[in-house]
Amino acid sequence: MGLQHRARSWRAFGLAVVLTSCLASVSAAFGQADYDQPPINYTKATLADPVARLQRRLDAGNATLARDAEFGYLRAVLAALDVPVSSQALVFSKTSFQRTAIGPKNPRAIYFDDETYVGYVQDGDVLEVATTDPGVGSVFYTLDQREKAGRPRFGREGDNCLQCHAGSATRDVPGLLLRSVYPDPRGNPILSAGTKLTTHASPFDERFGGWYVTGRHGGYDAQHHRGNLIGRGRDDPAPSDPRAGADVTDLARLFDTSAYPASHSDLVALTVLSHQAEAHNLITRANYACKLALRDARVLNEALGRPADELTDGTRRRIEAPAEVLVQYLLFCDEAPLAAPISGSGPFAGEFAARGPRDKKGRSLREFDLATRTFRYPLSYLIYSAGFDGLHDLTKAYVYGRLYDVLTGKATDEAFARLSADDRRAIFEILADTKADLPAYWRAGK
Repeated sequence: MGLQHRARSWRAFGLAVVLTSCLASVSAAFGQADYDQPPINYTKATLADPVARLQRRLDAGNATLARDAEFGYLRAVLAALDVPVSSQALVFSKTSFQRTAIGPKNPRAIYFDDETYVGYVQDGDVLEVATTDPGVGSVFYTLDQREKAGRPRFGREGDNCLQCHAGSATRDVPGLLLRSVYPDPRGNPILSAGTKLTTHASPFDERFGGWYVTGRHGGYDAQHHRGNLIGRGRDDPAPSDPRAGADVTDLARLFDTSAYPASHSDLVALTVLSHQAEAHNLITRANYACKLALRDARVLNEALGRPADELTDGTRRRIEAPAEVLVQYLLFCDEAPLAAPISGSGPFAGEFAARGPRDKKGRSLREFDLATRTFRYPLSYLIYSAGFDGLHDLTKAYVYGRLYDVLTGKATDEAFARLSADDRRAIFEILADTKADLPAYWRAGK
């Protein structure tokens, strides 16, 4: 073999090693939750999430949190973060790191808005907070509930939360999950009976095991969920009366509801929560995938002597595949239909819808249907969220391009067949009026 041929062979071998190394680093990022490597830098990034912003105001003396004897800092935190009390959802299964204080007589309360989730446990040591940073996705904090000298401080959590909130159940990114379990009389999940992750794609009869649920859904025979039910024993997941969990509107017979800021665990709030948590995970996953693909592309381009910003078909596929999953989820393509109308038991639905924004005809993506599906106009309101706005430009360009093609009828994929022509037209018009950063071609097609 000549020297020139050997040199070409070794160069080819060296490039193969570079490629293998790049692919291995992607596997590590998503398979082993190594989010601290560039360009994500999960634990080292300067954060701009609602809690980080609040903490900076507290540190500067521009905000305060008042503690009360009944709920600690809960009411003050909800007010400071603009998280509505009406969103209260109660989970009594022992599926939190404060599990010893949780049970059917002492459920954990969760409050949320579009960006932030606040968990409260009676007599718990801390408030648990998950929120959304535009750059790194879901971030986890705790706030000591005990009265202490000095300003209260949100402490950022790592492994305590990520051991459950950064794996296959959260799309292999730091994220959120709702679990539906079969609880025993103490609230322990009967794991031998299995658990289910709950998203908007979950069949209604698989949802909310281990949660309290208030509201109406047409009666047990029309459709039923697993909420409000407790198994007979440690190894027997069957409740004594499966019908007892249907159409519950008053929880006072089950535990002391006066120990919480609200008396309900609203079915509509839980339905929104089921959609929202997975949407946040998919936004984060699409953002991570794009950043990692571009990082690896720069390494390969340098090795091959190509322009640093050149994108191969392989790089584009790595960016576009998770972005396509996000598009389909935002459009509720896999939403499980409702067999009967549902309603909540508190003011959540009205307060949620009132937040807008609304187009020139007064329409909003936050308007509910609740008869056959969750929303009247099936495109997620999280398209207005800081997490969505924080997507890399290439991912956002793909998402906007696909939405344009779907809503104007150019995309005929089977995945979007459930969207009627009226749905597409209305969603397009609402977005064109309310989303300021749409590409120029959206305005031309209006």
